[in-house]
Amino acid sequence: MNTELLIAFLASTAGAATPLILASMGELVTERSGVLNLGLEGMMLVGAVSGFAVTLGTGSMTLGLLAAMAVGMAMALIFGFLVLTLQTNQVATGLALTLFGVGLSAFMGRGFVGQTIDPLPHLHFPVLSELPFVGPLLFRFDIMVYASVVLVAVVGWMLARTRLGLLIRAVGESPDSAHAIGFPVIGLRYGTVLFGGAMAGLGGAYLSMALTPMWVEGMTAGRGWIALAQVVFATWKPRGVLVGAYLFGGVTVLQFHGQGMGLAVPSEFLSMLPYLATIVVLVIICRNPQTILLNKPMSLGQNFRAD
Repeated sequence: MNTELLIAFLASTAGAATPLILASMGELVTERSGVLNLGLEGMMLVGAVSGFAVTLGTGSMTLGLLAAMAVGMAMALIFGFLVLTLQTNQVATGLALTLFGVGLSAFMGRGFVGQTIDPLPHLHFPVLSELPFVGPLLFRFDIMVYASVVLVAVVGWMLARTRLGLLIRAVGESPDSAHAIGFPVIGLRYGTVLFGGAMAGLGGAYLSMALTPMWVEGMTAGRGWIALAQVVFATWKPRGVLVGAYLFGGVTVLQFHGQGMGLAVPSEFLSMLPYLATIVVLVIICRNPQTILLNKPMSLGQNFRAD
């Protein structure tokens, strides 16, 4: 493999990992509060079409990203109302939200198929961006790539070092105990669900505004499910999400760079690699029950009703 191809592969991996990091970090915070939201795929799709549509109509990428976050939060609010207020089953509601998002995004995007926008611009750092090898690997990405890494650091610090993080973890471990000492369990869970929706919408918008700056029906291609798996792969730790996202991102990009790297492998096999890798990693992790349960919130997926 020559140097140029290696640089292109590693740089593409960072881009492919970014939507996974955004969606996974939102889901991680949601799950640490004890709520399991399986609707990531649907929220990412609606975020993707909303961000693309607003950017196309206004010419403002900032408004496009904000619109994607707002729509993701609206979807999450529906989910939160159903599972937190009406006490519906979290798994069934999340699956329904995904199906709703798939259909809604297809309906919303009918008029945008075939249209394109300029992708998010890459930042340029004087001198640093021109460095050989290091420059294109570290200093030539768009702002969302850097923001995703900062998000991991901020969420990790928040969960481990702040009172808010302690409350989220306490509610996720024992909502009854948290409620008994006066913590607003339902309100806190609503907040984490909305944050997860905003990040899922933002992750979807990155697909339609940066990776492939156009709208294609079903363009998430299962990334929402991979993001869910990443939270388990990371054993609910933010730094594990970062590692997992770049791992899965590299596997995803491999299908596009495989032939250039000299891999004599059928393209169909390379296309299924990200999903095969997800299954293999989960099987390996789940072989040791203590590993998977090490940081799993004890109340994950369980409803709570304040009497």
